[in-house]
Parts: sequence; C-alpha cells; structure tokens
Amino acid sequence: MDDTVYKMTFATGGLLYRESLMVVELYGELGEWDAVKEKVISENLLQIRTLSAARRIYQEASLRLMELTPTEMELLQTASRQEQNYLLWLAVCKRYRFVHDFAVEVLREKFLRLDLALSYDDYDIFFNNKAEWHPEVERVASSTRKKQRQLLFRMMREAELLSRDNYIIPTMLTPRLAETIGWESPNYFTVFPLSDLDVREWLT
Repeated sequence: MDDTVYKMTFATGGLLYRESLMVVELYGELGEWDAVKEKVISENLLQIRTLSAARRIYQEASLRLMELTPTEMELLQTASRQEQNYLLWLAVCKRYRFVHDFAVEVLREKFLRLDLALSYDDYDIFFNNKAEWHPEVERVASSTRKKQRQLLFRMMREAELLSRDNYIIPTMLTPRLAETIGWESPNYFTVFPLSDLDVREWLT
C-alpha cells in the first residue's frame, strides 16, 4: 500500500478566485487568520446566504492559502489574473495530494505525449488505480466521486489549464512566478502542463 493518505474532501467551491483574493487581501491587512475569519464571517464579506455555507467556503479558501509560502501569498495580491489562477491551482495541489498526483500523472503526462484531450475517462482510470491501493479513495461514494470529478475539471478550466472543451492549455509562467515557485521546490513545476525543456529553462 502507498504510504500517502489522500484527503478526499475537495468537493467545495471551485478555484475560489474571488473568495481567495478577498481573504488574502484581508490577511495582508490583519496578519492573523483568526481576525480574518472573524471579519469575513461577522460582516458576511463572501456574500453567502447561510452562515454554515459562509464558514465552509471560508474554511476551504483559507486552508488552501495557508499552503502557500509568504512570498507566494504576497505575489498573489499583486499578480496578473493568469498568475493568480496558477497560484490558486498550486495551492489546491499542495492542499490535496490526490489532485497533485492527478496533475502530475495525468494532466502533465498527457501534455508531454501531445495527447491534449482530457476526459472524464482519464479521471476514472486514475481514480480506480488509486482506489486499489488507497482505502480512503475506495470509500468515496459514487455520488461524491462524480461531484469531485466535475469540480476538478471546473478548477482546471478556471485555472486556465483546460479549455472549455477540455483540451489541455500549455502553461505560460512569467519569470517572477517561475522564480517564486522554483525557489520553494522545482517539483511544483510538474503540476502544470509544462515541457521538460521549459522546466529546465526555469531551473537554470
């Protein structure tokens, strides 16, 4: 059995772009996560009808953001929309090893083979393979599995990694974003549809 234990709880929201940018801006002002949560919830800054839903969305956005380094958090506040999308995708991959491994083993591998059409079948094959070795994956209910699959494809489209018709889009890292990601760990380049040549270029 693989020693990795997957957190299979990524069925909330999508990339959470608007929510994440609001939360990270408040964190830049307040510098303390409890204070950010108090302000977001008490003033209903996410503009969500129910308190339970607001707490759930805030929790998901903040837990993803906490995975980013201080430099990545700072860049997220000043970056272009595309850079922000890439950073939020990186945060999802850091938070959820299952998503990370899908990005590395399926999304990028298909890109490297120039097989650019990504399908639900690709996800199902990946899921079934992981379920053979991970009881936490096998235990996911069929309805949850479908919801997670749909959500993951939505996130990849929102992150500009997939087109509307589910074709893989090559990642276009800016020098400052590549430097920021590479400084933490060059391994994180592999969650993006990047060629080996591109990766080597950013590492030199």
